[in-house]
Amino acid sequence: MALLQRVVQVMQEVAPLSLADHSWDNVGVLLESPAPNRSNALMLTVDLTPEVMEECLEKNVEVIVAYHPPLFRPVKRLTLQDQKQRIILQAASAGMSIYAPHTSLDAVDGGINDWLSSLVAGDGAYTASPIQPTSSYAPNAKGATESTGMGRLVQLKEEVELRSLVESLKKQLGLATVRVALPHTWEPSHKVSSVALCAGSGSSVFRLLRFPAHVLLSGEMGHHDVLAATASGQAVILCEHTNTERGFLRAVLQPTLRSKLAGTTVLVSEKDCDPLVAW
Repeated sequence: MALLQRVVQVMQEVAPLSLADHSWDNVGVLLESPAPNRSNALMLTVDLTPEVMEECLEKNVEVIVAYHPPLFRPVKRLTLQDQKQRIILQAASAGMSIYAPHTSLDAVDGGINDWLSSLVAGDGAYTASPIQPTSSYAPNAKGATESTGMGRLVQLKEEVELRSLVESLKKQLGLATVRVALPHTWEPSHKVSSVALCAGSGSSVFRLLRFPAHVLLSGEMGHHDVLAATASGQAVILCEHTNTERGFLRAVLQPTLRSKLAGTTVLVSEKDCDPLVAW
């Protein structure tokens, strides 16, 4: 069986595509090479940038699992003049296929948002539940449970100081800085016990919160959404979009795929990084 078919089967076990939000997302096999290069190597990345594509060519991988779909909007033509289209053409000509899990990996029990929840809790006891259950956007989704859906509301058994939570997240995500917004009455020592989180961009998910949380954690939020949160007495922690996603690839997905795809080389991109840096 070709590697792409094996990847599709395994990813359906890891993050069923039925859990994705198909109303806007583009998931699954986005490019199937007509002539696979048979290298039996797989590359994991959040974004398939030109730099990551060059890395894939250097490593001669057969399948690219790109968390963010590199083909998203309808395409009328494929030319070398367009940077995104050039990447797709390079992959096809090199015998590479592309698979994108995106929101299926967000929603699944044990996926990116649950991994992020575990970072929030650290060694402490906690519970986590979806903010937007799968049943609300895909009522008949196969594999859906009470634990699947978008975002997570994390309830910590013990209160922690906000500054301790921030420092812990920075350390675990490997970040020198994050952006924090506080209600005007708060100090960094303010105690918190509930965190609403959404990997990537969280504004639309946080609007669906049925219960208030002390902290909103995401990669990015709209300016006015941050203002609304602090005005309502919530702190906001923003880590930049892909910094809330990338660590999952090496910590969880790579060892999982190595176990399920015996004999396959499973790599994590060294060139994939968030485009925004603090100067």
